[in-house]
Amino acid sequence: MRRKIYGIFVAGGSGTRMGGDVPKQFLLLDGKPILQWTIERFLEAEPEMTVVTVLPRIHFQTWKNLCAVHSFDCPQVLVAGGLTRFHSVQNALRKVPDGAVVSIHDGVRPLVSPDLVRRMFARMQEGGTRALLPVVGIVDTLRSTDPGTPAPDRSKTVGVQTPQMFLSEDIRAAYRQAYDLAFTDDASVAESKGIPLSFIEGERFNLKITTPEDLVLAEAVLTRKI
Repeated sequence: MRRKIYGIFVAGGSGTRMGGDVPKQFLLLDGKPILQWTIERFLEAEPEMTVVTVLPRIHFQTWKNLCAVHSFDCPQVLVAGGLTRFHSVQNALRKVPDGAVVSIHDGVRPLVSPDLVRRMFARMQEGGTRALLPVVGIVDTLRSTDPGTPAPDRSKTVGVQTPQMFLSEDIRAAYRQAYDLAFTDDASVAESKGIPLSFIEGERFNLKITTPEDLVLAEAVLTRKI
């Protein structure tokens, strides 16, 4: 039986590293808010997906206004962000039932391809996969800044991206545990509860827009300048 699909889009931060007064998820990218680009990529892959959007509570109306201005008519469940990303996702998962597939994605990763999203959802529906992560190989040389610490083995190291997908009953149970500083992403929360992780090849251009330079690169990708 096919599981229902839920997509959690985490945009609960203030985006201080971007600078300026506008949170980065609301900045315009080729004429549309970054967060709109992100959600639209998923809806292209899975039109029946239930969208759960995590935002700072003070910006609920900001987002509603932007959706109206940019004709983004997408039914969404709005959830207030928490103290950390962990707490934001924890809040969002309260809106997701057991027995579903849930995707958790950074709201400021607007370049993920609908094809990757589609393939990940399909694999989760096949059965046998409880957690699926997109990963990319490391091309740069890695070195520790701690004197005397050996450099990591690049051949055994990958960069982990989002979306990260889970069986909803698994990840909901994992997020009931207390917050730990070791929780750097949703996969680390799942792994701490013994949920086995599976991997799929990610995408080089699935970048997280964090700095002004990232925004320039994303604009270039969208306008096919590179």
